[in-house]
Amino acid sequence: MKKDMELVSLYLPKALNRDDIENAFDVTLKKGIEATLYAEIDDAFIAYTHFNVLTLINWSRINIIDALENLGIEDAENFDQGSLCQDYPLRIDTGFDSNFSVTNDRIILKEYSLINFIIIAHVISQSVALELYERKLSDYYERSRKLIDAADTFSIFKRTRLSHFAKQLVLIRHDMLIDLYLLDKPNILWDNEDVELLYNKLANTLELKDRFDIVEYKLNSIKDDIVMVMDLTNHNHSSWLEWIIIILIAIEIVMGLIDWFAPGFSH
Repeated sequence: MKKDMELVSLYLPKALNRDDIENAFDVTLKKGIEATLYAEIDDAFIAYTHFNVLTLINWSRINIIDALENLGIEDAENFDQGSLCQDYPLRIDTGFDSNFSVTNDRIILKEYSLINFIIIAHVISQSVALELYERKLSDYYERSRKLIDAADTFSIFKRTRLSHFAKQLVLIRHDMLIDLYLLDKPNILWDNEDVELLYNKLANTLELKDRFDIVEYKLNSIKDDIVMVMDLTNHNHSSWLEWIIIILIAIEIVMGLIDWFAPGFSH
């Protein structure tokens, strides 16, 4: 027996909590693995992560749009256009030779398994969230370029802007590592070899590790550039202060000379 389903995983553009999802879909979410909550609705499945990615399996497009509208998502009917959204055909095939098959085009499972659905939703949610950070990095590169271009100019506010930017770089690295669990395998994998194989295959197919390494490299590159600009700014600031001190000393000397020779000038 074969059953074809569609998996849709999308990043929600507004911050939502567990109650929002439960009310919009009229479900009670259960704790899955790590950051993933899930619920089954007849032959459909829903998963939601705390990094704001929603994954739906075997949902019609109309039902997805209705649910997104209930969540207050604008332009819900175009949820799969121009937004952070990944879809994957999924097939249950009881006659399949292996327990699963994962390619760039399709996921095939030999049988329905709740834990398999949770793992699949979790990994694809990570992929969607990672794409968000990949897009953010493009914006960070533009901002860092502007700061570098202005490195030879002096502004009393530049050091504050640089410090704030450096803090944002630290936070984005923290969010990727802690919130997305990219370097941590779910604990359940230690007790289930088949599920671990599915997780590894999905992660490799979606290139999560390679993509994370690229993002981390870009972050380190931007950080090095910002450190260089901060050093140059601090040097310019020190030079500016030195000139101020020299000018003040010169003024003080001139004033002293005026006071010294002033009585002579009065004669």
